[in-house]
Amino acid sequence: MKFNATSRSDKGTSASRRLRHAGRVPAIVYGGKADPLSIELDHNEIFHALRKEAFHASILDMELDGKSQQVLLRAVQWHPYKQQVLHVDFQRVDAKQTITTKVPLHYVNGEASPAVKIHGQIISHVMTELEVTCLPADLPQAIEVDLSELEGGANIYLSNITLPAGVVHTVHGAEGDLVLAAALAKRGGDTAEEAGDDAEGTQEAAE
Repeated sequence: MKFNATSRSDKGTSASRRLRHAGRVPAIVYGGKADPLSIELDHNEIFHALRKEAFHASILDMELDGKSQQVLLRAVQWHPYKQQVLHVDFQRVDAKQTITTKVPLHYVNGEASPAVKIHGQIISHVMTELEVTCLPADLPQAIEVDLSELEGGANIYLSNITLPAGVVHTVHGAEGDLVLAAALAKRGGDTAEEAGDDAEGTQEAAE
């Protein structure tokens, strides 16, 4: 994905306020061998780009003063109650250096699973994204999680999915296998005994 940026020399709170009043967004790009660089973006362009999932989990082509360079979105500051982007951070990308970032999880075939079709349960997406490490060329826009074999009261674990080639997961502060999704009984849908059994089984599996 591409976006446009312009370098800026004015810094500080007053300069940033003037940019925002002019429909621009102050930003910074850092990393690599070059020094951090202050840049500015068109608010409408970056606002619509940020609404696209791929913009958050892709290597981006930044057109800066007529030259293209690859970057990764790292942080966005939003206005507390307005639909306004206040500041954006980007990191330069080296094709030969691994990166660590979060990738969204896409759950598919849930309606075809035994948990839903046979047991009438609902599937809770415990995790919506996964932190991974890979080379920039191997970064997936999303990781697919197939739920078609999920049984009633069961879980889908990290070990149940196959990551794309060249991609490894990064787990901080967690031990054991991560629960990605869980099949849970609907309230009022099953008998109290069945619902209790399902909830107990899911809790024990998560522990």
